Amino acid sequence: MGSIKGSGGAASLPSKWDNKRIIAVVVLTAIFILSYFLIHFFLIEKAESTSAKSEFAKGRVVSVLQDNTQRDESTEGVLRGSQEVIVEILSGTQKGKQFLTTNYLSALYNINAKEGAKVIVRLDPQGDSVSAFIYSYDRGMVILVLILIFVASLLIIGRGKGAMAFIALFITFVSIVGILFPLLEYGFPAIPVTVLIVFYTTVFTFVLIDGINKKTISAALGTLSGVVIASLFAAIAGAFAHITGFQTNESEELLLIGRDHGMKIGGLFTCGILIAALGAVMDVAMSIASAVHELRSVNTALSARELFESGMNIGRDAMGTMANTLILAFAGSSFTLLLLVYFYDITPLQLLSTDLIAREVIQGVSGSIGIVLTVPIVALLSARIETMKKDTKV
Repeated sequence: MGSIKGSGGAASLPSKWDNKRIIAVVVLTAIFILSYFLIHFFLIEKAESTSAKSEFAKGRVVSVLQDNTQRDESTEGVLRGSQEVIVEILSGTQKGKQFLTTNYLSALYNINAKEGAKVIVRLDPQGDSVSAFIYSYDRGMVILVLILIFVASLLIIGRGKGAMAFIALFITFVSIVGILFPLLEYGFPAIPVTVLIVFYTTVFTFVLIDGINKKTISAALGTLSGVVIASLFAAIAGAFAHITGFQTNESEELLLIGRDHGMKIGGLFTCGILIAALGAVMDVAMSIASAVHELRSVNTALSARELFESGMNIGRDAMGTMANTLILAFAGSSFTLLLLVYFYDITPLQLLSTDLIAREVIQGVSGSIGIVLTVPIVALLSARIETMKKDTKV
């Protein structure tokens, strides 16, 4: 009994930083740094400014000279009108200078410039002078505090694994913004490049959090399979529904910005689904792989078939909530649009044929299909890998 207890307890402990794991993290980090360096120093052209650009700087409202605003009760008491204010610039090339500006308030643009308020100021060069306009509230501190609370929660509750999760999240974010986006801008094939980024971030995340073992191998392979399946369904559905990246609100601007470097818009729709589905699919894949791994650790007599059936039972529970989460995430991002649909009493025929609605439906359903099919894939992979004769030490 003592040996069984000891075996089960050891299996539940976090993965140790063995040589294999250290080497993998070092290699993956080197790939990340090298890719980022090559892209930003040899691929991206250094833009030379041919005309004066607007500058955005932090500012503070020094005084309100005139306030001609009044509350509009027809729009929930929103202030309307204008204010004559003096703002002091707190950062940038104009730091320390003060500007007189008129701040206009409407239902959609509503920055109430009270004395002492922290704002973001847009500075527009006009010949030898500079004009200042209040652009928005300075929300930097609020965002920073929110991020710090999130990081602190990860570290306090997750401890070591929480720290690794944060590092993995940071690497994922930089990989998308700092590596994927430049490659897309310079005309690299969108879908293959995005698949590579998804595969890299998946492997890096699992290795960093749990090391290299049967559990992470099953989860990584299952995640990649689920995400690729979701993108394939989206690409096929998009082709039949005539949905491409050209039907977004941002496509015209992307065409103008990216045409100098050969950017291709067509595959961006599928790329977005690859990225959107990654987190949910990764969650389901690791949950099933981890559960099957623990079952095998507790009872080594379980067969591959029994482990598969257990993985499927566990996956069915996770599948329902994750698919629901993904659908609701897409619905939440289009919440105001759905309200407009409700108020205008748009018919189903018109609704389903609208570009925006069709894109949202294809994204949500394709991502959910990826999650659903990830369950049997990971359950099968975990069952087979866990029952292999040559056990991997965890």
